[in-house]
Amino acid sequence: MALKKILIIHTGGTIGMFPTEQGYAPSKEGFHRVLASIPELSAPSMPTWDLIDMDPLLDSSNISVNEWNKIGSMIAENYDSYDGFVVLHGTDTMAYTASALSFMLRNNAKPVILTGSQIPLCEIRNDARDNLLTSLLIAADDRVHEVCLYFGGKLLRGNRAMKYSADDLIAFESPNYPSLADVGIEIKYNASALLPPCKGRFSLQPLENIPIGVIKIFPGIQFELFDAVMTERLKGIVIETFGAGNIPGDEKALLPIIRKATENGTVMVICSQCPHGTVTLGAYEASATLKNAGAVSGYDLTTEAAVAKLYYLFSRGLTREEIKARMERSLRGEVTMKHE
Repeated sequence: MALKKILIIHTGGTIGMFPTEQGYAPSKEGFHRVLASIPELSAPSMPTWDLIDMDPLLDSSNISVNEWNKIGSMIAENYDSYDGFVVLHGTDTMAYTASALSFMLRNNAKPVILTGSQIPLCEIRNDARDNLLTSLLIAADDRVHEVCLYFGGKLLRGNRAMKYSADDLIAFESPNYPSLADVGIEIKYNASALLPPCKGRFSLQPLENIPIGVIKIFPGIQFELFDAVMTERLKGIVIETFGAGNIPGDEKALLPIIRKATENGTVMVICSQCPHGTVTLGAYEASATLKNAGAVSGYDLTTEAAVAKLYYLFSRGLTREEIKARMERSLRGEVTMKHE
């Protein structure tokens, strides 16, 4: 049986960083040198692999729409030549990139595994080695047909993941969807949680840098301060509300803001500040204003997935009403609908 062939895309991040006088920084040459010193990467049980580096290598806090398009293009250009892909990425925005790629890679039937580390691979004690080796094995497995995030023994759906800890080696969680696999002595896949392979033709949807905002509701928020943000340029906004979609009841301050956003055609998506649970607009009087104003429910979408999904839908040139309708539907397993 022929060995699977995997493409590793190195974008930067802690996994490939080295100490400098200014702190850890990425090094292409140094990372290649450390990889060459790991015998397990050429073990008979490992898939064959190639490595390409994004130029420049970046801390993930500097990765945004342009870099998502670069990564997506690297995958698309090599899609027919490889059985799977591993994207090495910094942890800070890894969940955003995983969410974006899940939408951009249309009809993807191959494993695309994002991973990284909390401690660089160059350090004696690190989590990078296991994350890299296990991601390569998962990327070579025929059971995975979607964009995932692997970290600290957990394989998560990419658009369901969120960074949970800045310090722990188990840095990511999927609060509203089970793990796709748990890794211990064996890799135990959760077959019922995995997406089936797509049957359509693979294609890449590049993203446009659409003006999108995020507002987090807090006690005492002065809504009028956001009036200047609600211009015709703002295409979409994610509002992180309390609980199931609740907001403070000062309608005199809030209604003009909502009305202005509605008149400007801004798509308002309501997510919850609670990692676990779902938004149910209208369940409480405190969320009725948003529902009546035409805001759409993000249900149990993470903020990362909501932002990425807005970028994707606007980049497809859909109408405002089409975007609102699709925000409330599951496109890549990113949201749990009430009937599911």
